[in-house]
Amino acid sequence: MHAKILIKRRFRKGKQREIIALLKELRSGALRQPGYISGETLASAEDPQLLLVIATWQDLESWHKWQANATRQTLEKMLGIYQESATEYQEFILGGFIEE
Repeated sequence: MHAKILIKRRFRKGKQREIIALLKELRSGALRQPGYISGETLASAEDPQLLLVIATWQDLESWHKWQANATRQTLEKMLGIYQESATEYQEFILGGFIEE
């Protein structure tokens, strides 16, 4: 089943050029990964320092492989320098079963 991954990051003001470059590198790397379908980056209308990435993967296994990738982890550490708080991840399955 397809998976949607929500990645939330809050950045400190300034260094937008560096942040955007790192985010582009992350997206570029994801594009080359088996199972990657698409992604979009949204900025909060109320707080432009808050970004949400919504990535679609063929399955959670493909996402987990990319999440554990050494290059990705290096880029995440570099982004962390500019963040106010830790990155938040949420994983969702399309059409998953809803328990009552």
